Amino acid sequence: MKAVDESRIHQVFEIGVWLKGAHAFIECVGGVLLYLVTTATIASWVNALTQDELTEDPKDFIAGYLSQVASHFSVASEEFYAFYLLSHGLIKLFLVIGLLRGKLWSYPASLLALGAFMIYQVYRYSYTHSAGLLVLTVFDAVVMVLIWHEWKIIRQHGPV
Repeated sequence: MKAVDESRIHQVFEIGVWLKGAHAFIECVGGVLLYLVTTATIASWVNALTQDELTEDPKDFIAGYLSQVASHFSVASEEFYAFYLLSHGLIKLFLVIGLLRGKLWSYPASLLALGAFMIYQVYRYSYTHSAGLLVLTVFDAVVMVLIWHEWKIIRQHGPV
């Protein structure tokens, strides 16, 4: 029964790592797009997307929020987010590849990186109160537990 449990845990670990990889890829694409697209273009896209909704309901929370964020989106913030997304994504992709290949260095490196990202996410949450940051932080914590478990098994018995 224990072997079946370990097999299931390993499957969940792999799914979690693949999801982190997909998220990292999306971050990289988002970072590259932010480098390539101007702030004026972003503002015009957001305005086009929210214009009808705000005309219909000027108090629409989501459309109003998006419109406000786009109007305050500066070149400096665009460059910061582009760098942040691209660097985050590349680091995570590098670690995901190491984890999926079973490279021993990738387990402690992933734990350190995810821990640092989680600390920053909690710090950012204290300013933004974004539910998305909380969801991402909880997901990162689950993946960290799975990485720790997998690393412990590999150190004791070799790859699963």
